[in-house]
Amino acid sequence: MNYRMISRIIALILAVEAFFLLPPLAISFADGSVAAGLGFVYTFFIALGLSGLFALLGRAARPGFYAREGLVSVGLGWIALSLVGCLPFLFSGEIRHPVDALFEIVSGFTTTGASILPQVGVGPQTRGILFWRSFSHWLGGMGVLVFLLAVVPISGRSDGFTVHLLRAESPGPNVGKLVPRMRRTAVILYLLYIVLTVLNVVFLLFGGMNWFEALCTAFGTAGTGGFGVRPDSIAGYSPYLQVVTAVFMLLFGVNFSIYYLLILGRLKDALKDEELRLYFGIVALATLTIAVNIRHAFAGTGEALRHAFFTVSSIMTTTGFATVDFDRWPALSKAILFSLMIVGASAGSTGGGLKVARLLQLLKSMARNIRQLLRPNRVERIRVNGQPVSEQILDSTNAYLATYVLLFVGSFLLVSLDGFSLETNISAVAACFNNIGPGFDIVGPTGNYASYSVFSKLILIFDMLAGRLEIFPMLVLFAPAAWKR
Repeated sequence: MNYRMISRIIALILAVEAFFLLPPLAISFADGSVAAGLGFVYTFFIALGLSGLFALLGRAARPGFYAREGLVSVGLGWIALSLVGCLPFLFSGEIRHPVDALFEIVSGFTTTGASILPQVGVGPQTRGILFWRSFSHWLGGMGVLVFLLAVVPISGRSDGFTVHLLRAESPGPNVGKLVPRMRRTAVILYLLYIVLTVLNVVFLLFGGMNWFEALCTAFGTAGTGGFGVRPDSIAGYSPYLQVVTAVFMLLFGVNFSIYYLLILGRLKDALKDEELRLYFGIVALATLTIAVNIRHAFAGTGEALRHAFFTVSSIMTTTGFATVDFDRWPALSKAILFSLMIVGASAGSTGGGLKVARLLQLLKSMARNIRQLLRPNRVERIRVNGQPVSEQILDSTNAYLATYVLLFVGSFLLVSLDGFSLETNISAVAACFNNIGPGFDIVGPTGNYASYSVFSKLILIFDMLAGRLEIFPMLVLFAPAAWKR
């Protein structure tokens, strides 16, 4: 295990976090929020101090860096990022319990959007703190290590170094290069991310949002996180702003490699992408079904369709914004939404969940197994977009699914010790594990997670981190073999 290189990476992560603390720090002092401002100042120096300490520990790091180091670096890096990132909440006094503060920032960085705050925008939260919550979505959406790979020369060696970090942090069954060099791939991903975010802000400003709310909403949309700055999330905004947010949530749930194909002028290749077609097909079918099912609750078909589209876009992309209390919808609509929580967005997007790419592979694998039962001697390769999928990737998908189910069931049983309803507990685990935020009943769009015990919050914190990092970087930390030389 290359401990020195891991220390060096954690040092860089904390240095980047210190830099990104400056905007909310400036907002706090500009607003005259001294307690919040000092909270960010203290955290800034703590982050820099810890960064310096880890940098000293990482001096003269040897070049050997493999998949094991990549997984451990990502897992430890996100834990360090969260432990430091929660300090402004504590220092400002706006969240007083350490576990609550940790829950809130982990929810932010993992783009979950689950909150322990009772009424955001009504209580004591200052603009600096609200900005930090939403900004954490944007930082975690594409990934802090992807940002490091894009702007910081962590290693002077080849892409064999960077690929392990990118694969460990990026969502999806497999991570490929957009261009031959992995570092340039990271640059392209972040440029696409920034351009889409800026476009989102422009459209929101055009609809009458002020700069602060437009930035926070765009951060939550881009990272598919869902922290809002108003107590009613997006419900109080105009239909135009709701539609804009729904469309951009959908766009950020698309595999970013599709946008790269469009830049290259390969429109036909983009439109033929099987994951993209399945993704939009699920959205269209779910939207129409729910719109019909909730038609009686709204003044007209158009309004029902708008709320159905927004909610489907929000849940499937695992964003978590809301325009209505969908916990009051009929059982069929809630069942569809719960299913979308599990499926999630596309691989290579900022969304969470199982991923549409894995669903596509599982469906094709199931169809192949049925055909092989009918013709035992049949030999067939599974293909996606005309390319054969290796058996190793299929085995990894099956292993991921098995691990996903085991962790889901285990977390559900543990949080059930708190005695809440079945609907509350199972949706809370689904919402945190798949990085969505709101669930049903007590943790619905008008509720929060404050009622859970410290133990259950720690379980849900682990679920949020595991869900964002594709499970295994977190599990590796508990494997003794990972720490042997």
